Amino acid sequence: MKSRQNSEPESTIDYVAEAGVARIALNRPARLNAVVPQLVRELLDAIEQAHRDGVRVIVLSGRGRAFCSGYDLKHEVVGSPSADERVERLARIQALTTTLRGSPCCVIAQVHGYALGAGAELALAADFVVAAEDAVFGFPEVEAGLSVTGGVSAVLPRLVGPARARRLMILGERIDGKQAYDLGLVSHVSTAGELPAVVDALADTVLSRPRRAVEGAKLLLEQGTWADLADALDAEVRSALRAQDSGEAREAQERFAAGRGLRMAGDA
Repeated sequence: MKSRQNSEPESTIDYVAEAGVARIALNRPARLNAVVPQLVRELLDAIEQAHRDGVRVIVLSGRGRAFCSGYDLKHEVVGSPSADERVERLARIQALTTTLRGSPCCVIAQVHGYALGAGAELALAADFVVAAEDAVFGFPEVEAGLSVTGGVSAVLPRLVGPARARRLMILGERIDGKQAYDLGLVSHVSTAGELPAVVDALADTVLSRPRRAVEGAKLLLEQGTWADLADALDAEVRSALRAQDSGEAREAQERFAAGRGLRMAGDA
């Protein structure tokens, strides 16, 4: 068994690798695993560790009551990052998507509770999304004066169709795990109590298949389905920077943080 668990109290990621499976858990439960730059850096490090450990399956999950509630807007408002810092952060977010999609490992997202904004984007970068029936998916970026990342502008219309994608992205509609399954947004759905067992069974199935064949199938699907994903990732960075520099972003984020959005998506 190979294992590495972050011992620092400030760590945002837990990592354990055993029997061909790396389990990577977002570990900011008091903030519903909301995304901050440290979490993205440590998540990228954990994925690279999984590659070094030679595992075949990566399971992404979240500690506490949620998978990931999106960007930590309170952290962003307090931090007021510079333009260069924002570009660097966006580049790292997009690198996370390409790293997961390009990983030779089969990636499974184990989703419970909120998967909003960056959390939904992280889940959709996985090969399989296993969601609890009462999970909540949504893209509140527009409401907060922001823009989607993670290739969602290319991925979402393909998965749910352009009309529903507009409802999710522009209107910020939220759907539960069962609705997400019916729309084709997730691959498996289960009760919350059965979620870990369903993920384990799926991981076992992947491990039972020939390694090179699984890696080849993943590569072919990525190349065939998301041929223009790289262009979408670049366009999202430009859109995100325009949104942040518009003068409306701060007011929208403060309104979002004070209203329905952050109460559901970030506060413990």
